[in-house]
Amino acid sequence: MLHCAWLSLFAFAAALLAQGNPDWHRSFPAFRIAGNLCYVGTADLAVYLVNTPQGNILINSDFEQDVPLIRNSIEQLGFHYKDTKIVLISHAHGDHDAATGLIERETDAKLMVMDADVPEEESKARGRPGARVNRILHDGDTVELGGARLTARLTPGHTKGCTTWTMQVQEGGRALNVVIVGSPNVNPGYILVGNKTYPQIAQDYVKTFAVLKSLPCDLFLGAHGAYFGLKAKYEKMKAGGPNPFIDPDGYKAYVAEREATFRKEWERQQQNPGSPAR
Repeated sequence: MLHCAWLSLFAFAAALLAQGNPDWHRSFPAFRIAGNLCYVGTADLAVYLVNTPQGNILINSDFEQDVPLIRNSIEQLGFHYKDTKIVLISHAHGDHDAATGLIERETDAKLMVMDADVPEEESKARGRPGARVNRILHDGDTVELGGARLTARLTPGHTKGCTTWTMQVQEGGRALNVVIVGSPNVNPGYILVGNKTYPQIAQDYVKTFAVLKSLPCDLFLGAHGAYFGLKAKYEKMKAGGPNPFIDPDGYKAYVAEREATFRKEWERQQQNPGSPAR
């Protein structure tokens, strides 16, 4: 119960933070990233659509107020919102999952969530989706539909069930490795040393960075557009030329920077036990 309360607190805090980030709810053009993978999220809260002959897979839901934008983006690409067959999440924070229950009800999609985030997904506490998880996932599980195959990689710390999604898409006669980073961030208020509700949090972050560094990556994406430079890359894509989302070097640099930031904060908290991240 303490763990659920702790996660719910951060989920509610995320909702409050949304008031100060206009990009979270600002519309953004829907577009095809590569192959059958499309972007249908807001200007920062990333939502991905994987189109298949048997329906669509949606990764992330954002807040309930963002669902009309997501629906419109899907329809603008020539797909149908009601054809959503599977809903996945990056992690159980409101900016990525608050609307999973709503989308589930409106489309009859099956919700699939990493095991450690299931209690938060089904929670009916304030700011939580109160959704029904149809399939509980574990590290390395695959989600398949109409020839598309995604792999759930457990990258915990940000939440216990934080999930990085990988898949391959075909583009220009080659197979591209896609990595959609869950989140390696240490949010303000996170306690890395002496965390009574999540004792292994720092060790989980260490595991996460080991996983992220091991993944082959061509297409670098993530739960927030800011992770991978959504706006700038979209403008480059509109201008023509090579696909700017193919960015393996950017992925490596991002992971390295996030790990260095985590380790700096971890060291600070080891020297100041009980002092949360700022």
